[in-house]
Amino acid sequence: MSNERPWLDHYPQGVPAEIDLNAYASVVAVLEESFQRFRDHAAFANFGKALSYGQIDALSRQFAGYLTGVLKLGKGDRIAIMLPNVLQYPIALYGALRAGLVVVNTNPMYTARELKHQLEDSGAQAIVVLDNFAATLQQVVAETEVKHIVTTGIGDLLGFPKGALVNFVLKHVKKMVPAYQLPRAVRFRDALAQGAAHPLPPVELGHDDIAFLQYTGGTTGVAKGAMLTHANMIANMLQVGAWIGEALRPGSEVAIGALPLYHIFSLTACGMVFPRLGAHTVLITNPRDMPGFVKELKKLPFSILPGVNTLFNGLLNTPGFAELDFSHLKISLGGGMAVQRAVAERWKKVTGRPLSEAYGLTETSPGVCINPTDLMDYNGSIGLPLPSTEVAIWSEENQPLPIGEVGELMVKGPQVMLGYWNRPDETAKVLGADGWLHTGDIAKMDADGYVYIVDRKKDMILVSGFNVYPNEVEDAVMQHPGVAEVAAVGVPDEHSGEVVKLFVVRKDPNLTEDALKQFCRDNLTGYKRPKFIEFRDTLPKSNVGKILRRELRDEKKNR
Repeated sequence: MSNERPWLDHYPQGVPAEIDLNAYASVVAVLEESFQRFRDHAAFANFGKALSYGQIDALSRQFAGYLTGVLKLGKGDRIAIMLPNVLQYPIALYGALRAGLVVVNTNPMYTARELKHQLEDSGAQAIVVLDNFAATLQQVVAETEVKHIVTTGIGDLLGFPKGALVNFVLKHVKKMVPAYQLPRAVRFRDALAQGAAHPLPPVELGHDDIAFLQYTGGTTGVAKGAMLTHANMIANMLQVGAWIGEALRPGSEVAIGALPLYHIFSLTACGMVFPRLGAHTVLITNPRDMPGFVKELKKLPFSILPGVNTLFNGLLNTPGFAELDFSHLKISLGGGMAVQRAVAERWKKVTGRPLSEAYGLTETSPGVCINPTDLMDYNGSIGLPLPSTEVAIWSEENQPLPIGEVGELMVKGPQVMLGYWNRPDETAKVLGADGWLHTGDIAKMDADGYVYIVDRKKDMILVSGFNVYPNEVEDAVMQHPGVAEVAAVGVPDEHSGEVVKLFVVRKDPNLTEDALKQFCRDNLTGYKRPKFIEFRDTLPKSNVGKILRRELRDEKKNR
């Protein structure tokens, strides 16, 4: 068997070849086990306020009571959560799952256009939104099926007087809460109070029920909802848990939740894997404030730090980081984008611990491959396939290739999504009837089963771990009346890995770079906006008139 799966011979001691998916009936069963087992341990902390597993249990129970008892939402109904990393997130997340709802994680930085698409596409009937982003919701809510709105402020669960002070400063001093009017909205704390009068509903959940619609860009440019079932999430939780479990002690680890919970990497790691281990997860609301982030890291003996390359790089370049106490650090895990060798080597030098690289996709809940936690040095690989995961390299003719050959990375396993929500045509393009998922990533495998990414989805741009699909950017830019043609490509950037560059053929000769950048600010989330714009008379095209982005990219390299 190990000839077909050479990686099994190189698994760390104690890691099983297979996981037992039947260990839990649903994600809720996993959470409820942790609520009981680690009742008095700190579960999540934010701005110095910690809630225990027992408190998260009680509050998420109240939120579930509100959703079912007051709003009368039922199993399978969709709820959007549009929050940064605050204590309200895990409460809303677990409450929604306990109520049998499907969670639609929503990036708070979305523009009105992006938010409208996601709410319309998912058919969400309810949304939990932070005050800071409620003005965006106000613009589009009437055009969606959303009937129930729960609003909250960053300080709402931090207690008095701290919470009131935080909310006051954000609103009146920093002016970070634009005025909004959502007359039917209910405050999060009021929802919890109302929900307390309703018992937790008895919802029958099984492996095939959908837990999340996790939106991902697509080569077609329109964000699609990957249907992640309870089985998908349990599988990845058990797979990653089995892999890192030997290195961690249940009930005694401190994890840093700096990646946003709406991102699949953080959702599974900080929202599922770490709670199953009874970890104390510190939620960082604004990791972009690097000096503030380092100040938070000073306060606790942290042992687990998941992140993306840009986050690790940012920390290394922040004064005071090198002086932190790293004696408790056991696992630094890089995902979401390629970990750069220079960053990994510097991380090891500063912290004394390796930076392990892992690989995953929204469509695989997300983990596929991971490096051993006891790996001493950066190896340029994304690691070995997780337990119960099949990985193969296929040719363009969809035939398996021998070891060492370069082709498309294919994945099969219990963590692979059900498909894309309401898009059977898009599902069929990536997911075969035999269960093999096309990742679109070009890779090779060595004789020991280690996988190396050679190239990425041909046109995708990866900005700080976020996928940017050129079609979506181009579609938005083409809405500008002064644009005749546009191509978006990724160009290297030392801070975020890549940034977006536009090549534009003008319709209006007076169109300026500043005017177009302002238009992009109005229509695209920050990481999708172009950093560079170059005006051209023509763009390179194929014989069928398709704009050749690769030529534009290669042109940059050859200069």
